[in-house]
This record gives sequence, structure tokens and C-alpha cells, in this order.
Amino acid sequence: MNHTTFEKLQFIELKELVKGYCVSSLGKQLLDQLGPSTNINVVKLRLNETTEACVLLDANGHIPLHGISNIENLIQKIDKGIILEPRELLSISDFLRGCRKIKHFMQANEFFAPTLANYANSMTEFNAIEEEINFAIKGNRVDSAASRELRKIRQHIEMTEGKIKERLDKFLNNKANKDYIQEFFITKKNDRFTIPIKASFKNQVSGTIVELSSKGSTAFIEPNAVAKLNVELAMLKSDEAIEEYQILATLSGLLNEKIAAITTNIELISQYDMIFAKAKFSKATNGIEPKLNEVGYIKLVNAQHPLLFKTAVPLQFELGHEYRGLIITGPNAGGKTIVLKTIGLLTLATMAGLHITAQEGTEISLFQHVLVDIGDNQSIENALSTFSSHVKNLSDILQVANNHTLLLFDEIGSGTEPNEGAALAISILEEFYKRGCITVATTHYGEIKNFSELHPDFINAAMKFNQETLEPLYQLMIGTSGNSNALWISKKMGIQESILERAKIYMKDKNYCLDKVNQLYVRKLL
Repeated sequence: MNHTTFEKLQFIELKELVKGYCVSSLGKQLLDQLGPSTNINVVKLRLNETTEACVLLDANGHIPLHGISNIENLIQKIDKGIILEPRELLSISDFLRGCRKIKHFMQANEFFAPTLANYANSMTEFNAIEEEINFAIKGNRVDSAASRELRKIRQHIEMTEGKIKERLDKFLNNKANKDYIQEFFITKKNDRFTIPIKASFKNQVSGTIVELSSKGSTAFIEPNAVAKLNVELAMLKSDEAIEEYQILATLSGLLNEKIAAITTNIELISQYDMIFAKAKFSKATNGIEPKLNEVGYIKLVNAQHPLLFKTAVPLQFELGHEYRGLIITGPNAGGKTIVLKTIGLLTLATMAGLHITAQEGTEISLFQHVLVDIGDNQSIENALSTFSSHVKNLSDILQVANNHTLLLFDEIGSGTEPNEGAALAISILEEFYKRGCITVATTHYGEIKNFSELHPDFINAAMKFNQETLEPLYQLMIGTSGNSNALWISKKMGIQESILERAKIYMKDKNYCLDKVNQLYVRKLL
């Protein structure tokens, strides 16, 4: 697989859509890394995981994954010996509680989802650590009950602050200080209790100027009466910080001892988040688990492009048993390119373990390569014409295509002189056929259509049109050939009727009008 295939078939867009069903960045990270697998056992397991997750959603309606957050950065901090903050420890506690809930949920639903329940057996519960964190941390701070020493220190802090406030209240209520005071309240500046004093009286008050207001009109002074108490309070605050640090270090140390097991939990929760995102996407798009094979057989029953769910006309498609090549003919805007993209994207989605929007009886083959040439790859920087860019792409595909390859070509051989383009396209189709590839190509060229009719392993198909109005119905009709309907499209685009009538004559009779026109007469008309 290559990035061009993923881009042209909108596989990356599909994964972005599925990511919207994740509850955390954990599942989104896994989806970013998710790619199609060529191992049928891996694909079967992936699809089974999605199917079991759908069953659990049907049975319960809710999976206890909400509240799960990505704590990888916090675990990395612990691994580096960094002491976590209270809120960070609470985040880990919440995560561990979420792991415990999902483990119990999975074990309780083992009957419905044996594979997913088995994964939960590898998940570790950390009840003791959860209790330690939740006991020691409350309201994003270390709780006084976390240790006897911390409770004692905080009691002393409370008593000291009470004494300071009491003395400052006396200062405020002293009539002798009334003229000095700017505002009658106690305020903390730089962790010291102060009184707002008018700047003009700052030298009249015994104490230390802690701070001046921005305008310089107020001096925040620590009166001498509370200076010693403020020093004592600062020492107590320092003791409090040391004790809090010891508690946080102890809790971080408990987690450090369990890093390996917690990391395993993160990996399992990530998997669950991604799997249930797949299941939610399946439920939203009426997805099914298709049958699998490795022989190149594809059968789509009422299949829809997952990004055009509810708007795309269901696709009926079969290739790989009786025929190994399909040539789709018909006009532009008839839906040929959407057919190619639907076939390719549903194949990639299945190989990634996603359910696809289709009905029972649908079968998808796994391929080593899904290679495409869709759209105009013209490169201004490389000065490549449209035709040159297509040929370069085909050349690259020829380097890797083998008998486990699905090829999707849009307007093969186009962009050059029709006879040469058709001849080259047929030769390339023959080469890919000899290599055992499964090929689906669209074309306007009658020669390619004729080649497909003559070749025993190729079959033609056409996009269905309303026979009366010639409007596209976007339905693929295998076994029939289509016309380009160029005249109908030209009429819709405003080409005058006389030109179209003359074109109809030329389609049957090549007796072109070769009469010379008097240019002077033409100029007079203009």
C-alpha cells in the first residue's frame, strides 16, 4: 500500500470520520497508525473485534469509556523521576478507575464478546493506589488528612493566621490610625498580611513597606505588631510545602513501581477506544462484516461509498471468479469514478477491520497491493502533461503489481491521440492480466471496449442512463456497454441544436462538409 492509494481512495478521510467516535486521544492515535493488513487472520480478528463491539453496543447501549483521558505524558514524567502535581495524580486516579470499570464491564459481558473480554484479563486493577490518591488529594490539593504531620502544621498555620488577623483588626479599629488608613481591610501581599496605608503617611506607621500600589497612592505595610508572627507563618508555610512534597513524592513513587502494568492498561484502553469507535461508525452507517477470501474475488451487494452514505446509489458488483478484468464505459458525470473509489475504499476499509456499508452476501478479497490511477496528477513543478503523469503512475504500478494486486484505473490511456492511447492502454491491460491482477478500468475509447468484449477474462460494464432523457442513474450494469452520450452532455451545456444535428450525421456518415467559406462574408456577418 502507498500514500497515493490512501489519498486517492479517501482512506485517510475515512479514518478521520471514524476518529470522531473516539472518546479520547488514545484511540485517535491508534487510528492514525491504522493501515490495511494483508494477513487474513489479522483481518478476521479485527473484523471480529468490531462485530463484538457492535453486539455490546446493542446489548448495553453504553460503554464505560467516558472520562478516560490520555495519561501517557504523566507516565513519562514519573518515569523521569518528576513528582506529579495533585491534579495530575487525580487524572491518573480517574484513568485507573476507568480501567477498573471497563475490565468489570468486559468480564460481565464475556458471553457477548469473548475476544474483547479476554483482552480485559490482561488489565491490572490498582484499587490500593486509587484509594491512596483519593484519600490524600481532594479539590486538586493535598488534603490535611494525608498525614498527621501535615494536619498539625496546618493547625498551627490556622492559629498563627488567626493571631495575625486579630492584631491587624486591633490596628484597624484603633482611632489613632484612622487618618493613616487608605482602606479598612486586611490584604495579603507576597504572602504577608498587610494594611493599605495612605502613601503620604507611610513613614508615620511603624512597620515594613511590602508593596506600593501602581499609582503610588497606597503603601501596603506590615505593622511591627505582626512582623514576628508573619515570619513564623512563613516558616510554617515552608514546613507545609515540604510535607506536601513528601506526600506527592510517595504517591508518585507508588505509581513509578507500577509503570509497566499501567502502560499495558493504556495500550488496552487505546485498543478498546479504537474498536468501539469502529463499532459506533458501523452502527451509524449500517455496516456489516463481509466475508473474506484471498483469491481476488470481490462481490458487493448494495454497497455504498462510506463517505457518501445515504446519498450514493447502492452498487452491485462482482469480479474475480468468472472474469478478472472489468471495463466500465459511459459518459463523464455518470458515476464511473465513484464506482472505482467505492470498490477500492471498501477493500481498504475491510482490511483495516472496519465494517462496510453493504448487505449480506458481500465478499471482499485481501490484496497485497491496491494500486490506483485516478484523477489528474499533472505536476506544474515537474512540467508533466496530464498524459505523462498518468503514464508515470502506470510505470510505477508496473514495478510492483503481481497476482495479489487490485488495480483501479480511471480513463486509462486518455490524454493523448485516441488511437495511440487506446493501443497503449490495451497493451498495459494485457500485461497486468498476464501478471494475475484484478483490474477495473474506465474508458471512453471504443477500442478498449472492443478488447474487453473479445477477451474471455474481461467483461464490459456501463453506467445506467434514463433511455428517454439520457440522464444518469448512477447504476453499474455489468455485461453491457455504455456510450459516452457526448451529444446529450453538450446539449445540457448549451451547444446549439444545429451543431448537434450535424454531429449526429457525422457519426453515421463521414462525408464532412468541406465547402470553402468566403472569409470576407464571414467578417461582414461578425
